Amino acid sequence: MKHLFTCILCVLFFLSAHAQQGDGFKIFDQEVPKKSQKEFQYIAFFFNQGVTGNYFPRSDFLRGQVFGRLYGGNTTSTSDSLTTSFFEQRLLPFFIYQPKLFNGRAILRASFEIDWTWGDVSYTAGGNFGSALSSDVVNLQTQNVELELIPANGWAINLGLQRLFDTPYNPYRTLFDRMTNSAYRLMYWGTDGVGVSLRHDGDLNRFKAGYYQLYENNIQENDDVTLHEFTYERNLTHKLRIGGSAYYVRDRANGEGGPSILGQGLNATLNAYNGTFRFPFGGSAYQADVFWLGTFWGYNQDYMLDRFFMTGFVNVNAGSARTLVENTVDEYEKAADILGVGANLRLGYRYGQTENDMVNADVFFSTGDGDGLDDGTYSGVMTGNTWGAPAAIPISHGAYILMPHGNVVNRFVSVVGDFSNMGYGLTAVMLNAQRDLIPYKLNAKVGGAFGMANEAPAGGGNIIGTEVNGRLNYTLGVFMNLEVHGAYLFQGDFMDSRLVNGDAAERPVNPWTVFVVYKWLMF
Repeated sequence: MKHLFTCILCVLFFLSAHAQQGDGFKIFDQEVPKKSQKEFQYIAFFFNQGVTGNYFPRSDFLRGQVFGRLYGGNTTSTSDSLTTSFFEQRLLPFFIYQPKLFNGRAILRASFEIDWTWGDVSYTAGGNFGSALSSDVVNLQTQNVELELIPANGWAINLGLQRLFDTPYNPYRTLFDRMTNSAYRLMYWGTDGVGVSLRHDGDLNRFKAGYYQLYENNIQENDDVTLHEFTYERNLTHKLRIGGSAYYVRDRANGEGGPSILGQGLNATLNAYNGTFRFPFGGSAYQADVFWLGTFWGYNQDYMLDRFFMTGFVNVNAGSARTLVENTVDEYEKAADILGVGANLRLGYRYGQTENDMVNADVFFSTGDGDGLDDGTYSGVMTGNTWGAPAAIPISHGAYILMPHGNVVNRFVSVVGDFSNMGYGLTAVMLNAQRDLIPYKLNAKVGGAFGMANEAPAGGGNIIGTEVNGRLNYTLGVFMNLEVHGAYLFQGDFMDSRLVNGDAAERPVNPWTVFVVYKWLMF
């Protein structure tokens, strides 16, 4: 009996040991099951800022989103007696569904935007507002609803309403900082568009090809605006990359479509808002074909493989526009040739312990047109801002007022709203220096910017202005920051022209702004 009891104890001990080792032979399984891979993910960006300054829209109707050029068609102007004071809030929720059924080969993404100025309106419907007392506003705006199919490793097909960025990188798998500091830096295309794109991301090269329906208008008529793109980039070394691209816009819309009543296209009122060149076609129907051919490069563009970094591009836009011959139905004659050049060179040096200890210089150049279409050619730059509001967002240069800044909710306004500078061309230099006062915790930045037009407007000179700015950034936690920003622009004789200063009799008051920002990227 004693030996039997001993044998039973040995067997129980043996079974218990196997259960603890987890080798598949378990009698009493009390382990907590491992967490399964999520099919549904949620990411969001929360942004809140308090703003003060001396520029604002004069029109009482522009209480929601105000975009474009300071002193442009958006009625924005400066004041020596009135000062703004307001709070803005933004939430960008991002939903991702990746069903196990397709083993990670199919991904559905949807992103939205909820914006408002504190205390604006309630009990209504529309975008960019909805936080007055009692709230209850329908204000959800759709950014993206797109499907990504992965037929093979390194390949992706994106279908639907998606990011339309002028870089070769996948915007859903790449940090936004790289998108704004590579290829054309969103200066030509930086928005959302519906279409289909094919991309390949290899170890040493990557490319994308895409087709986008910018405006459909009447489905039974040939009155669409479409965009075709192809971009390729290759790693020459582990630090140096070089690429090229080709874009083509086919515009048959005659200005139909576009944001609100502004229209879109070469002769639309939208150009006065965005600070792009407005072709003087009047109400004449037109057809346009515009091409962009460019090359870009980057050396240590993520700042981590060397202390020196550099990026740059050269992009040529060419094409033609034709207007309808009077008293005909479908006969068009050439109204203008298009030929312009844009370029950028960004140099920097990371001198300290972290990637935030750096100094950098940014140089921008775009050709201008001083005679309109008197010579039959528009010799300035064209960007997506001719068709969207805004559709190009140059925000990574460090300036705040001279050119647009990325900290924005409802008011995206700058003196130079577009790379073309209303067709007058641009030469701009930005200098920035920053340092982590406390490594990875407290960062300070000081900067300056100078801009001049390559062609002077009637009644004005070439100097747009000189800006000084600064920023203090404290990192509260992972992707959670508290920031203080300030900028002042000393305007030049370019602003003496009534064509560019909002039809003022004299040069407007110099603009300035200060704002405090809280932002959190949550995932």
